Amino acid sequence: MKLTSCFTSFLKDTVNLNQTRIADLERSIEAIQRFIRQSTWKPSIRGFEEQGSWAHDTIIKPVDQREFDADLLVMVDPVDGWTAKDYVKELGKVFKASATYGDMTKTWDYCVTITYANERKIDIAPCIVDRAYVDTYEVCNAKIDTFENSAPIEYTQWMKDQNSYSGSNSFRKVTRLVKYLRDIKLTFSCPSVLLTTLLGNHIYSWDKGSDAFADVPTALKTIMGRLDDWLQERPFKPEVRNPKLWSEDFASSWADEKYSNFRDKIHRYRGWIDEAYDALTRSDSIIAWRRVFGSEFAKGETVELKKSLNEASAMARVMVASNSTYQNDLVRDVLIYGTAVVPTSITHPAHQTPSPWPISSRPWIDIYITATHQRKKSRAGKIIGSGDVIAPTGGLMFNALLANGQHLPHDCHIRWRITNTGAAAMLAGCGRGDFYSAEKGNTRWEPLQYHGVHTAEAFLVSSDGTLRGQSLPFHVVLD
Repeated sequence: MKLTSCFTSFLKDTVNLNQTRIADLERSIEAIQRFIRQSTWKPSIRGFEEQGSWAHDTIIKPVDQREFDADLLVMVDPVDGWTAKDYVKELGKVFKASATYGDMTKTWDYCVTITYANERKIDIAPCIVDRAYVDTYEVCNAKIDTFENSAPIEYTQWMKDQNSYSGSNSFRKVTRLVKYLRDIKLTFSCPSVLLTTLLGNHIYSWDKGSDAFADVPTALKTIMGRLDDWLQERPFKPEVRNPKLWSEDFASSWADEKYSNFRDKIHRYRGWIDEAYDALTRSDSIIAWRRVFGSEFAKGETVELKKSLNEASAMARVMVASNSTYQNDLVRDVLIYGTAVVPTSITHPAHQTPSPWPISSRPWIDIYITATHQRKKSRAGKIIGSGDVIAPTGGLMFNALLANGQHLPHDCHIRWRITNTGAAAMLAGCGRGDFYSAEKGNTRWEPLQYHGVHTAEAFLVSSDGTLRGQSLPFHVVLD
């Protein structure tokens, strides 16, 4: 079933950034614009342009309730004698010297970031107009001191055009839903501009007014189906060109293994979406949609999880029937319904050691976990996602990564909390739940043994003994 009213509520209450935070963002942006215009920064300012998810109206509420990101371009005339790095570095110095923004400022390769702790991050990037020739826009790569062509205004217009073909603003809503799916599941990694382009490339002018985009769930089914078909035809990573700047390949820095994993996961979620859409009863449809989006979907409604194997997917029925350990077992429920059915008592059981570190007053840093299933610690393996059901052979190589490609702060280190649950682990006296040091880099190798649902979590601890970041639990499901 489509459950369009449930999608409306889910978007409003869970996925969309609430209006209060948008209003706060707009006030912060106005203050930043005034500050730049009144500062000693040398370039002549032509104006400002919204960029990224904020400009495209695809910004979502952070799933961990931390800062959301917004991008602002400051459009300037070229300065004689300046190279690319001067625009970024000098803008950073101006903000760093400010009594208002000094402690909130961080300078990166392309932009200056102002962080309002636990609220928002605003990335301010200089964009040079007409430097090479008339009607050109260039952003600045300070790392290699190079100007790079850009088409920010044209790309935003492309996004608006694609949305107009979809009807009922459904392309933007579908993009928010898929970004939420990415962030809540943590089973694939794909930069937002690349993800938006991949989705938008599968909407066409002749779709306007068609039944394929009659409402949000139908548009989601249509776009994900088309994207999956396109991906399955391409076993190797393709180019994904900026539709308004053909020289720019958004997929150029996307690792081959991340593409392969993305291709697999989109295929899986496409199947789950089709099952939820085609479910015959409201209760079955809610359960199936929760398998896709988690327990927040239709959270005001109570449904009973039915245990009959006849109601499982075809793949789950075969796997359950072939292994008696799945009967009346949480592993079997996760196989069928996803991690939405994992209770808090499993994610945070009584034997788990609580975090001993107080929350830092410094800006929170977003962390996520990737995992590779390997036969041996030194061997290559296959990327798995949180909630994937795997055999208890070999081990998992966990890696803690910082959002947006950030490097680990020099005064911080990763600590891992590994927790086992289930009868097999508890009878063996191996519930664990303690904290462990990272190994090479931010990694942690864990051999696999006990049937059940287990968790791995990464904590970013500062040298002053405070907590700067924490990942969501990564569910390890062993059959």
